[in-house]
Amino acid sequence: MTRSKRRGTLRGKVDMKKEELRAQVEEVGIVPVIRTSSADDARFAVEEIAHGGIPIIEVTMTVPGAIEVIRELVKKVPNVILGAGTVVDAETARECINAGAQFISNPALDLPTVQLVAKSSDVIMMSGALTPTEVLAAWKAGADFVKIFPCSLVGADNYIRMLKRPFPDIPLIAGGGVNQQNAAHYILAGVAAISVGKELIPRESMLLHKPDRIRELTKRFATIVRTTRARLAEAQAQVASFR
Repeated sequence: MTRSKRRGTLRGKVDMKKEELRAQVEEVGIVPVIRTSSADDARFAVEEIAHGGIPIIEVTMTVPGAIEVIRELVKKVPNVILGAGTVVDAETARECINAGAQFISNPALDLPTVQLVAKSSDVIMMSGALTPTEVLAAWKAGADFVKIFPCSLVGADNYIRMLKRPFPDIPLIAGGGVNQQNAAHYILAGVAAISVGKELIPRESMLLHKPDRIRELTKRFATIVRTTRARLAEAQAQVASFR
């Protein structure tokens, strides 16, 4: 049974716009997180990541004027799925949606926010969670993805593997401490995507506005996801051939 059909079974009718967004997030497998000290830096980072080839970007609410930045960039970079991150309450989520955000992400479970986004026909929710109880609560409340944060401090990819055993059908995102050295481990552990911040957008690149460095890192992380998934698919095919 495909993931889309499983969602329909678990949740009832599947909204096609939401499903398209989910599919794109899973296909790309990376959610770059923009957490800068100025609105101008955020705009620069979004544009450079988009040029680097990743069409999904999260602008956190810690960016000064974040909602207006999202409103502006939705028009300026229409081919990018722009989302709002570090959204800690439903009212802020509503404002971000009105500004054009296509997904809402938060670092911790907030059920009112998850429930609000679940009612939207064209916005998806990446709910923060850490414990198995929170993972299940987020999923039952209507989250499209559950972001394990900060996963690097609670067992990293081994923790993801443990969570996937009881929750094989819940698409997890690894967030917090994901870098070039461990990104492949998370993919192999079964996450739907990785959430990457400063490792993709280094502080020095932002201070000096170095587009080449950001684009290089963007392509490097995309390559890690692509090659690791290919390895995983090959290994799964070999296992299947012996059955």
